[in-house]
Amino acid sequence: MVGWFLLCAFLAAGAVVSITVIIDPLQFYHKVTWYTPRFSTEERYQNPGLAKNWDYDTIVIGTSMTENFLPSVVGKELGGTVMKLSMEGSTADEHNKMAKVALGTGKVKKILWGLDYFSLKSNSADESSKFPDYMYDDKLWNDYPYLFNYSVYEQFINDIKAKRKGMKQQNLEYLYNWNRMVTYGKAKVAKTYATANEGEVYFGLNEEPLEVVKKSFENNILSLVKAHPEVEFNFYYPPYSVLRQVVWYNTNPGRFENQIEMRKWMYEQFAQYPNVKLYDFQAAGEWTYDLDLYKDLSHHKQDVNTWIAEAIGRDDAAYRVTDANIDVLNDRIEKDAETAILNKDNDVVNVSVSLDGQSLVFTNRVLAEGDSGNELLVPVKQAAAALGAELSWDQPTKTVSLRKDGHEVRMIVDAMVATVDGSKVDMAYAPKLVGGTALVPVSFVFKQMGWNVDVAQPDAKTTVIAIASSSASAK
Repeated sequence: MVGWFLLCAFLAAGAVVSITVIIDPLQFYHKVTWYTPRFSTEERYQNPGLAKNWDYDTIVIGTSMTENFLPSVVGKELGGTVMKLSMEGSTADEHNKMAKVALGTGKVKKILWGLDYFSLKSNSADESSKFPDYMYDDKLWNDYPYLFNYSVYEQFINDIKAKRKGMKQQNLEYLYNWNRMVTYGKAKVAKTYATANEGEVYFGLNEEPLEVVKKSFENNILSLVKAHPEVEFNFYYPPYSVLRQVVWYNTNPGRFENQIEMRKWMYEQFAQYPNVKLYDFQAAGEWTYDLDLYKDLSHHKQDVNTWIAEAIGRDDAAYRVTDANIDVLNDRIEKDAETAILNKDNDVVNVSVSLDGQSLVFTNRVLAEGDSGNELLVPVKQAAAALGAELSWDQPTKTVSLRKDGHEVRMIVDAMVATVDGSKVDMAYAPKLVGGTALVPVSFVFKQMGWNVDVAQPDAKTTVIAIASSSASAK
């Protein structure tokens, strides 16, 4: 009886395995031709079959920043037949596994690879999707999660139902593409920006050392470059909105500085290999300042993916990273992060502050606009530190006081009148309380404390606040 039971169990298992291999809705073992399977949007599960069994010579690797690439456009610009193998919220080790599957077929001649700093961090994995490692190796014995999974038959049945309902056949051109599913615009970005400046502070508590990030780069990316000199690698830094850089600068300066350092260090590693080109679109102000191109702080329209493909296809010198421009590009991003700010129309403008000729940077700054010009509201603690002044705060009256060298400036939140050295002085812009932080008008405060302040607007989108001590201005 036991023998018959085992035999029947073995035969039943064999039948299940055989049927799974035949219907194979993810086309994991072969490209199915006897019916038309619908592609799964679970990228980590669908991609291995596409990589193993479809025709292509160019692949796209990366996070959600690469999902809106159109294979036909990439193929036209880079030359070749393209398969998009993007994975939302993916990390460098997942990219490595995906690339290895494709490279293992011997078909790959070119790779377009979006390189996000966060993907190199081991603690940034998307926990919503457990990675199916068994689909990315050459071991048949561990494929049982797919071979005996009821979802295989569920998907097969859904494929048949879709066919009977006359549903339109899916197109690989738009697989994983979310461009038409979301709305874009500066109002949405501004709303995200406001919450991110408060909500992302905790990220700085678990920032990984650069050594860990560099090791991930070497193991998961550079190792493939070394192992495949016959393949042309086109890496690029995706163009987040400039406000993404501002938030990192405000809430997680360690991460901001790490990514700046990594941008140059990764270029230096790539520069050693003739089969690599690196492009930088994070410093592309013509895109990053146009918030109508974004749905949040980072994710941009399909149009931008097309522009990226076109720029790489023509090897545009404006975006190609070289020894001569890497520091310039990094400096540009740092300058953007230090000066970019939203105005009342949710457009990005730049406000820079200098103290005796040296740049003075304030985080979590807010722009105040009026008939008399623009003013920068800055955290009072940062203003006091720059002044070298004594700071006090009275919670019941919400009054902030600054004292130095016999001068005292007292300001009340939302009040348009300040007390300076005992006298009432009208203010063009009142102090504000934003997210528990008191913000004060920087030009007013420095001027009342005895400094010379010059505010200039060389153009509609640029304000320059130059602060100088009496001795410095005399010189």
